[in-house]
Amino acid sequence: MGVFSAIGSFIMTPLYYVISAILIGFHKFFSLFLSPEGGTAWALSIVGLTVVIRTALIPLFVKQIKSQRNMQLIQPRVKELQKKFGHDRQKLGEETMKLYKDAGTNPFASCLPLLLQMPIFFALFRLLDQAAKNQTPHGFLTVDLATKFGEAKIGGTVPIYESFWGARTWGDTPDGGVMMVALVLVIAMTATTFFTQRQLMSKNMPADAMSGPYAQQQKMLLYVLPLVFGLGGIAFPIGVLLYWTTSNLWTMSQQFYVIRNNPAPGTPAFTAKQERDKAKAREEGIASGEMEPEPEPETDRRPAVREQPKRQSKSQRQAGAAGGQNQSKKKQRGGR
Repeated sequence: MGVFSAIGSFIMTPLYYVISAILIGFHKFFSLFLSPEGGTAWALSIVGLTVVIRTALIPLFVKQIKSQRNMQLIQPRVKELQKKFGHDRQKLGEETMKLYKDAGTNPFASCLPLLLQMPIFFALFRLLDQAAKNQTPHGFLTVDLATKFGEAKIGGTVPIYESFWGARTWGDTPDGGVMMVALVLVIAMTATTFFTQRQLMSKNMPADAMSGPYAQQQKMLLYVLPLVFGLGGIAFPIGVLLYWTTSNLWTMSQQFYVIRNNPAPGTPAFTAKQERDKAKAREEGIASGEMEPEPEPETDRRPAVREQPKRQSKSQRQAGAAGGQNQSKKKQRGGR
């Protein structure tokens, strides 16, 4: 047990200093025009912490997007391997992992930002929990700051350390207002998790990638993650719920921007971007005075039908021949 405690302390201690430094910096800024003791300043400091953390994770997000795109592009080859080695699960697994390695991708790359945020999540949870229960400072927090952080109330009524479960009406210290605020944040956290994953699957995945192991993994994340966060969220402090909901909104907005402006080929988002680019090109051409060339009128290019001479009767032919002879005689007399 002592070994695990030492490992946890080794991981968490640096995070305490980083998180507390960012929180204190934002708190001093917001205290310039808000009450330093009020919960609003501390709540906005948590939002600021989220923005800083997510900004630092942008390079990892770019790597995640590239890995997801590679996964989508190699799905036809994955299906070929399934057809070829479907009878041999071990061989199929080996060839699939080799394909992933050659393509420079990883089926679990989409989980990296989430996994890296979990230690930060737990560190913030412990900072807030210890400050509220024992006024115990961590990192750069002093005893005075830890006390203010732990006792902060949003609007003077909603403690940021309280949770839905802790404020339950059938508990020791019931508080319906806190339960309502916590419930709204839990629903928001769950909904943003769901719609972020659904946005990826519905707009930035080609039809070929909608089946197979990768698609099953994405579908599992679509339904399992919101369920896990929804059930666990009832025990999270409001301050932690605020962090996670803000982080989800950041992820959803960031993903929307990438899908809209740099979609994967062969996806609905890629088709939509092509249509927008064509419409923009037409509008720019009209605005600069370069009107679209009018289409040339269609002409009948069929070869002319040669008119066949009408069939004449014998009497008509004889009359025509006689007329020709009379004309010839007149010309001869006129020449004399």
